[in-house]
Amino acid sequence: MIINHHLDESTLFSYVAGALSQGLALAVASHISLCKHCQNRASGMEGIGGALLDQIAPETIHESSLEDVLARLDDIPLSSASGSVMSRPNSKFNKPKPRLSDVPVPLNEYIGESLDAVKWKRLIPGFFYIDIFTKGEGTCRLLKVNPGKSILPHGHQGSELTLLLRGSFSDDRGQFNPGDISDLDNETEHELLADSEQGCICLLVTDAPLRFLSPWGKLIQRVTGF
Repeated sequence: MIINHHLDESTLFSYVAGALSQGLALAVASHISLCKHCQNRASGMEGIGGALLDQIAPETIHESSLEDVLARLDDIPLSSASGSVMSRPNSKFNKPKPRLSDVPVPLNEYIGESLDAVKWKRLIPGFFYIDIFTKGEGTCRLLKVNPGKSILPHGHQGSELTLLLRGSFSDDRGQFNPGDISDLDNETEHELLADSEQGCICLLVTDAPLRFLSPWGKLIQRVTGF
């Protein structure tokens, strides 16, 4: 599996720090289980982040923003993270979990081990979904889009993670294939187009409602609650 689209640094750091909602964390964990590159990044962040916290006076920790922490990660040598996750065999990021199906291991307990066994609900013509119930704000859904269909142009009021599981889709950033993840915030607007032959199945997680840009998109959202 060749993965070309990875998690944003701030998203990955929030995951390592345990600061994501259950739905967003599920998407991140599912991607990490498939992506050696992001496994290594997460492992490094956990180890170096621990070393960084050791260097910060306790009374100043509450004043340190995520941006400050990320900016300082590169200033700490790997040797400072002695005894860190990178040298521990039981690290949750050290080894990829075995994948027995087209469903990432972290997602197995929510939807089972086969995408072919999913009992889809029809959203609108060409779109099918199931809700995945997770704690916290936002929505977590498995979405199936028929070949050539598109998720209408939209922006975001928060974070959106889209993990491609089967088929492919594309937007102005390029083509996404199985294992690729789209990691967007409220500054991005886009339109996802499913592959003309395969369509796509993806895990779609948001922590706030989508912001559709067209009257048709707004109407569909009002009727379906999507």
